[in-house]
Amino acid sequence: MKHLFLIISLMLAGAAAVSAQLPFERLKREKADLEKIQKEITDRSSKYFYPALMKEYLSNDTTMTLDKYRRLYLGYMFQEDYDPYRPSPAPEMNSNLYHTTNPTGAQCEEIIANARTALANNPFDLRQMSAMITALDILGQKDLAKIWQYKLNHLLMTIVSTGTGEDEERAWYIIEPQHEYVLLNMMGYQVTNHLFYDPSYEYLTVVDVASEKKGGFYFNLEPLLQEHYRKFPDEL
Repeated sequence: MKHLFLIISLMLAGAAAVSAQLPFERLKREKADLEKIQKEITDRSSKYFYPALMKEYLSNDTTMTLDKYRRLYLGYMFQEDYDPYRPSPAPEMNSNLYHTTNPTGAQCEEIIANARTALANNPFDLRQMSAMITALDILGQKDLAKIWQYKLNHLLMTIVSTGTGEDEERAWYIIEPQHEYVLLNMMGYQVTNHLFYDPSYEYLTVVDVASEKKGGFYFNLEPLLQEHYRKFPDEL
């Protein structure tokens, strides 16, 4: 969590623009059918076969559709290398680097290098992805920034498509706890607190940065925790 807040100042500069680009209100909201997704991504004849989805994603294909992103993102929980609490191999960054509003070219290069290291280990490290997009944009690497922005946008839309976040029944599904904070920051909110409700829901209170209106959103951690404890039963 500490590392997340080190990049918030860098992310907020583009958060409002990102939020405006994302058609959250027009998204079809559908609770994730994880049993169906697991069958689809393990079927070699399916267009959602997981190795093919990951290959398409890693090739930076900007024609990859949201239905594929849903299977890619949620299906990651069923992969053997999945660990929602896996530490990032990227070295800890100097807090001054992330708090600066006008990073230098050298600082941007360092941010990008750290992000690439992290994303090679975890292709869904959204906080590193967000920081890298901003750094690429500052360096004038607009085309590459747009590619990564497409990927980030579709991952965020995938999360939002799983519900409304208004209550436990319509809670958003995530595959990593950090994604709660990245999503809400990109939507223009500042997280003020988080509360855990049995059996597996988290409620994050927020303040709208623009209007200062207070509110909150629910996230469903059940599949995330089930997979984690299945692989690491000693942590129960």
